[in-house]
Amino acid sequence: MDFPKDFFWGGATAANQVEGAWNEDGKGDSVCDHMTGGAVDKHRYFTNKIQSDAYYPSHEGIDFYHRYKEDIALFAEMGFRMFRISINWTRIFPNGDDENPNQKGLDFYKSVFEECRKYDIEPLVTISHYELPYNLMEKYDGWTNRKCIDFYIRYCNTLFTEYKNLVKYWLTFNEINCLTMSVGDILSGGFKCEDGPAQVMGLPDTKEQLRKRYQALHHQFIASAKAVKLGHEINSEFRIGCMIAGGCVYPYNCNPDDVLLAQKDMRMNYFCGDVQVRGEYPYFTKRMFDEFGISIAIEEGDIEILKNGKVDFYSLSYYMSTCRTVDEKALKTTGNVIMGVKNPYLKASDWGWQIDPKGLRYLLNELYGRYQIPIMVVENGLGAIDKVEVDGSIHDSYRIDYLRGHIKQMKEAINDGVDLIGFTPWGCIDLVSISTGEMKKRYGFIYVDKDNAGNGTLNRSRKDSFYWYKKVIASNGQNLT
Repeated sequence: MDFPKDFFWGGATAANQVEGAWNEDGKGDSVCDHMTGGAVDKHRYFTNKIQSDAYYPSHEGIDFYHRYKEDIALFAEMGFRMFRISINWTRIFPNGDDENPNQKGLDFYKSVFEECRKYDIEPLVTISHYELPYNLMEKYDGWTNRKCIDFYIRYCNTLFTEYKNLVKYWLTFNEINCLTMSVGDILSGGFKCEDGPAQVMGLPDTKEQLRKRYQALHHQFIASAKAVKLGHEINSEFRIGCMIAGGCVYPYNCNPDDVLLAQKDMRMNYFCGDVQVRGEYPYFTKRMFDEFGISIAIEEGDIEILKNGKVDFYSLSYYMSTCRTVDEKALKTTGNVIMGVKNPYLKASDWGWQIDPKGLRYLLNELYGRYQIPIMVVENGLGAIDKVEVDGSIHDSYRIDYLRGHIKQMKEAINDGVDLIGFTPWGCIDLVSISTGEMKKRYGFIYVDKDNAGNGTLNRSRKDSFYWYKKVIASNGQNLT
């Protein structure tokens, strides 16, 4: 079996990592706009006040705001059928709790979507992708406050109404399960915090911190469900999905304790998925909360809201797998939001992320077996240091090898019976790393001339992978050489 004829080949970005123009045309500042570039030990720092002597990568990004026509034309040259993009909440509602939207922000995204449509590229729009308005953190303590549900739904109503004839595919929250971990405290949850290192992005896992996370997550579940229902009412052809940070977790060996630990960690793929796809909390929630020693406030009517707001498809990011063991002496590793121990059978990227294409096939089968709805892989890729040759060429065979392996395994998953409908590899154009604020950690098919300190012309150039991916798309996944 081949890839479906209508398979969505494309690429993915996020507004805070590409747009720049952080305070132009009425845009307010987002939480990400308060995060500096990598400093000591690659840590990013969060500052409550924007400091004139600090470097904030999101303030310029790669200047997509002014160069989007050039970039979309390059995507079209590759043959994209889908472009995953996020909307910066603060470009539409600068403070998050504004009564009326910013017209210049609405006009910008309309122009972007029209540019996509000009090339028959389907926009896949992430509504919230680490761009919470800073005012909602400062004034309401972010998603811990239930008022954020109403602010989010006002935002969604504006988007759905404005773009109902331009956008069909939507994602409610990016990697919503990150809010179950400290990595999500600032970017996902928007919790109030002091100035300081933001690499771990949160306080220690005290009972109170865990309670805040899961209360904020519940509010996002309700907001997502309401958005799905609202979107379907505004345009019955809308297809609205969840987006989960996917992780494949293996037991380090056949010790039953390792097997059980790996099984428990695999639930990071299911906890949020169950709520958003099945419309209810999974069976293991009670024991999990009991072990945390927490409880959350669920208001009357919330259970019904979740049941009435099930998503139409499941989407995920996938970069790596890891192993789990009870052996405390095993060598640790980490990547994206996945933590565990090193797998001796796998190689790793320059940043230590273990490369495991077969893990993607395994995970896709597990997810489809559980949910039986269409799936998209909306993030996947290799962060690497690219060398620009004297003639300007960039020979990124390592990126081609990475993507080739994952595309082969996606095809195997389709042959297994998985209803996989799209693939939008991450950072189709070089962008700012969300975890470290770096530019040297590059994912794109398109090189952007900019360094970690923000220096460079921002000129775009095609890598070898650009021409390779063009062949892949033109052949619908048949030509991977």
